Order: sequence, then structure tokens, then C-alpha cells
Amino acid sequence: MAKGNGESGYRSHVWFGGDEMMNFAHRSWMKNQGFAAENFDGRPVIGICNTASEVTPCNAHLDRVAEAVKRGVWKAGGFPLEFPVMSLGEPVMRPTTMLYRNLTSIDVEESIRANPFDGVVLLCGCDKTTPATIMGASSVDIPTLVVTGGPMLNGKYRGRDIGSGTDVWRLTDDLRAGVITLEDYQEAEACMSRSAGHCMTMGTASTMASVSEALGLQLPGSAAIPAVDSRRYALSERAGMQIVQNVEAGLKLSDVLDRKAFENAIKVNAAIGGSTNAIVHLLAIAGRIGVQLRLQDFDDLIREVPFIVNLQPSGEYLMEDFFYAGGLPVVMKEILPHLHGDAITVTGRTVAENVGGAKNWNEDVIRPSAKPINVGAGTAILRGNLAPDGAVIKISAADAGLMHHRGRAVVFESVEDLHARLDQPDLDIDETCVMVLKGAGPKGYPGMPEVGNLPLPKKVLERGIRDMVRISDARMSGTCFGTVVLHVAPEAAVGGPLALVRDGDMIELDVARRRLHLDVDDGELRRRREAWQAPPPASERGWVNLYTERVLQANEGADLDFLRGSSGSGVPRPSH
Repeated sequence: MAKGNGESGYRSHVWFGGDEMMNFAHRSWMKNQGFAAENFDGRPVIGICNTASEVTPCNAHLDRVAEAVKRGVWKAGGFPLEFPVMSLGEPVMRPTTMLYRNLTSIDVEESIRANPFDGVVLLCGCDKTTPATIMGASSVDIPTLVVTGGPMLNGKYRGRDIGSGTDVWRLTDDLRAGVITLEDYQEAEACMSRSAGHCMTMGTASTMASVSEALGLQLPGSAAIPAVDSRRYALSERAGMQIVQNVEAGLKLSDVLDRKAFENAIKVNAAIGGSTNAIVHLLAIAGRIGVQLRLQDFDDLIREVPFIVNLQPSGEYLMEDFFYAGGLPVVMKEILPHLHGDAITVTGRTVAENVGGAKNWNEDVIRPSAKPINVGAGTAILRGNLAPDGAVIKISAADAGLMHHRGRAVVFESVEDLHARLDQPDLDIDETCVMVLKGAGPKGYPGMPEVGNLPLPKKVLERGIRDMVRISDARMSGTCFGTVVLHVAPEAAVGGPLALVRDGDMIELDVARRRLHLDVDDGELRRRREAWQAPPPASERGWVNLYTERVLQANEGADLDFLRGSSGSGVPRPSH
């Protein structure tokens, strides 16, 4: 069995298993925590990677989840050791957690490799903590299992459910348009986030939890269980037992994360109406584990996949309802003909075996595949002279009437420019225009923030308009909706065609033909390019400088170029 280094077959034996001075020292210092000698007798050591933090509200309860995982590890004969890594709090951090996703992945990778772990359980939940921990673990490649923290309970406001993120945008538009009062707005704020957990819409957190389950990295059904439901803690205990079994079987992360797993995840993301952020994260994870994945796969692979999950922002319901309806196993069973049913998962069983017994308890929440909401309505990858390396649009969350649109560009050179001029009475804009935002890509912001869902001008909102075509090199929160073209590559900050767009240019969006075209002749674009000047560096020092110097474009996952691939799980040289 491919367990690692040392007499016992485990990596941890190099630390704890011998009679040399360093083995003495490693065991002795660990015993100051009260661990008995038998914990060092050759049993597998399981690292519990915890992203809990009080400034990451979605993950603040993960310490309790960790205790449940530990119970399972102890029960199965393993030795659990919890360790912290940098946490990424989407609701609080500035300028964007995406700036730090790759930094957390480094923390995870090096923490796993440097310590005596034979297997690892990744505790995550908030948007970037899930991909960051998986990316880091992928570059080590030991037995790995994911446990997400679960969604909040449904928000409750004046007799109806409201969803985090999605209703924030709706209520904010209503406030700006004068439809509701500030008191209404503040009351909703208190009603929306009423329990531990991450966003309960099908935003990025719920999407990445579902994607990790679709990849085969979570126990079946675990993505949707609410954070405060006792069944999440029972399943977390089972996860602790499972990781010990996987170490004993030598089931490494790369045994699960093959091309079949990624294709399954892409198709599941389409079926659930998942976040466009899944694209950039899956590309980055694939780059770490060594699977060839292209941006175009996120269009080609989903053309026949039914969109069947009726959740906000693309539908009506929330994650609590999704769990009660049967959760992701039901979705995967419904679309099983489109999936690789023989793909292996962390249970040691195949996808088909995992979901075979799933039952749908609410066909309004999870539609039968024969009666979908739509087909092939997940993401579309657009190309053209405005996005030669691709751009992304989430069809399921967009206005069908804007899928083919030609309009006059109204350009904002930065987010600050947008907010300064958006509601100016003299802004020459109406609903037929195309809003264009520059300087929000991986290098340009830096970090590629979730500002792609540009707010509409007040003068437009007051006329009852709630959607316009918007184009940028930014990302969009998975909780958002609208006809929003994202991830334009190359970005403006590196001189991509987006940098050359000017007010008054005509832009054509044609989703059916997967086309994004700037109607400016090549000669004029050459003249503009000659006059274009690159923006100054975002920072001359530290992480931001390293990030902007080495970050890849969105179509390659926005990872750092030197992090692609793996350094493996070899035991490092001794410290003394």
C-alpha cells in the first residue's frame, strides 16, 4: 500500500516511530499536551486543517466540527492533530479574499508537508477557504477528505424567506430606487443571517461545497446539511472514521481527483445553477493535481446537462430546502447518465454507488431531469476581439431578453470611478447601454474582486429597470444575478482589449454564438494600443507585490505560476 515513508508505512513514523534523538524529541514535546504513549505506537496521524476564525463568520463554528471529526478519528484508531491556517472571511476582508486564496493554499501545503500527517481532513466553508485548502492539499497528495461547515438556516423576513447575498442586492436596489425605507432595509439586515454557517443561497460557498462533493472529496449528502443541524456533526464524525480507513487503504487525493472527477464537477455545477467562481477555482485545483482542464470545458461539457435546482439566485428556494429535498445525491442521481458513474470517491465507492439510493422529497426544489428548468443553462464561455482568451456569463441568472444585445459602451476606468459617477444626473446612460468596468482583474485590482455585478444607475432603477448588460475583468458573487459578463481575459491591467474600450464604442453580446465583439476597426485599436500605458504596480513589497508579479489570468485559474503542480509528500530534512 502506498502509505508513505517509514517502517509502519506511514509518514508519521519518521517523526514518532524510532529510537533516535529526534524521535525522542518529537514524542516528548507532543506529550506536554497530555497525549498517552500509545498514540505514538504506529497508528495513523490525521491532520485536521481548521480555517475557523471570528472574522470569518461562515467558519466561526468549525472548532465544534473539528471536535466531531476527532471523535471519528479516535474511534477508528487514528491520532487526530488539529492545526490552523490562514482564514479568508468573505464578508469582512478587503480588498478581496481572492487576493489571499493562493496564500492560504501555500499555508495549507507547507503545513501538511512539514508535519507528521498521514492523512488530512480539510475544514472549510466560506468561499475561498474550500478551494484554497483543496489546492494546498493537492500539491502534497496524501489521503484527504473535505468537511464543509454547512449553510445558515433560511433568513426569515416579514413572513417570507430571504437569502444572504441575493436579497442584499435586491433590497439595496429597492432602497436606492425608493421602493423601501432605510428602516425596512435595517430590519432585513437583522433577519438574514440568523445562525452559524455560510450563505444559504447557491452562492459560491454552497457551490464549492457542492463541487467538492461532486469531485468525490466529501461524504455523500454533506454539502447541504445546515451548519446547526445535528446531522452535520454526526456526518463529520463519520468523516473522521473514513479518513483513517483511506490512509490504511492508501487512497491518495490524486486517486480521486482525476479527469472524470473534474468533468463530473463541471456538470454538477451546471445542474445546480452554481457560481461562476467555480470555474476559476476548478481550473486552479486542476493545475495543482496535474489534470488538464480548459476554460472551454465549462461550455462544451454542459450543453446537454439539465439545470434542475430551483435555488436563489437563479430560482426560488434556499439551501435548507435543498437539504430537505435530498441534497446533492438526488441531483447527481438525476443527471447520472451525464456523469462518470464509475469515478471513485473518498468513500472508496463509486459515484453511482454513493447516489443509488437517493430519493427526491420535493420536486419543486430539485426538478426531475425529464422536467428541467432549462438545459445547458449553466455557464457560457464567450470569445471575440474583446475577450480573445475568453469571458464567462452565467446564463441561468441572466435576463433572457439580453442574451443578444448591441449597445453603446459607458466606461468606468475603476471601481472608484464607477461609484463617483454612477448616480450623477448628467451620466449619459440608459438601459440600452453596456456598462464596462476596467481594472478589476487579478493584477489590476489586485485580486479580481466580486465587483462584476455593477450596480445600475439610480436613474435606471427609478424607471423599474433591474438588469443591463455589464462587462468587466472582475468576478461576481455567486449570490448575484443579472446579465453580467465576467473574467474577461486578458484583463485591462495587462493591456487586454478591455483596456482600449472608450465611451460610445458599440459592443455586441451574442450568447447563442458565444461572441463578445467590440465594434471598432483594427486600425483604431492599434492606435489606442500605442497610446495605452500600463498602470503602476499595486505594491512594491510583500505578498501583494509577489502576487501581482506571478499571478496567472482568469482563464488559467488565477493561481501563481510557480504553484502549479506538486512538490509531493516527501518527509523534509530534520530540524536538528
